[in-house]
Amino acid sequence: MKRHLLCSLLLCGSAQALATSTVDLSVQGLIIPAACLPQLSSGGLIDYGKFAQQDLNLETATRLPVKNLHIGIACNGPVRYALRMADNRDGSAMVNSEIYYGLGFDNSGNRLGVYSMTFDPRQTQASNTAQIYGTESTTGGLAWRTSNLNPIDIGSRSYLGFTDVEGSVSGPTAIGILGGMVTVQTVINARKNLDLSVETPLDGSATLEVVYL
Repeated sequence: MKRHLLCSLLLCGSAQALATSTVDLSVQGLIIPAACLPQLSSGGLIDYGKFAQQDLNLETATRLPVKNLHIGIACNGPVRYALRMADNRDGSAMVNSEIYYGLGFDNSGNRLGVYSMTFDPRQTQASNTAQIYGTESTTGGLAWRTSNLNPIDIGSRSYLGFTDVEGSVSGPTAIGILGGMVTVQTVINARKNLDLSVETPLDGSATLEVVYL
């Protein structure tokens, strides 16, 4: 009897072990009816033209003239969204920060420099509100920075959004049409750090993405 009881207990234990050797997978998401189309003036092209290597600082980085682009985001209805940017020249920025994007490499593989893109809420308008405030999330939209009028550099790992409520921590509000001006600041590496023996093109490229919330 004891042997039968022991065998029954072992079988029960084996059955439980087998029962816990599986796991369920769920695939979820939400398809929304709204869609947004972002656009930049000049086709999103910043062109500094030609300049001589002697125009660059030898020992320190050189700031090129600030450039501005008009930005427009048109949605087919009010929708909550945020913006982020992906560097298509990842690894070429001379500064390791999510708000700086690379300009590619010179002939010897040296990093040419960086650029950043800044949104200014004071120069941003929305179709359904008189004043826009900027807000930012570094947690994928779980928490948001207190909204204000300070300029914000768009990052590759954080969300940038806009709201019509000053001092809010609730994130972006639903916006249909957004328009404004963005500032692009470009910095070239010190001349002593570069191989400029041949023509060297600046090769910055990034993708601005609308993230639906």
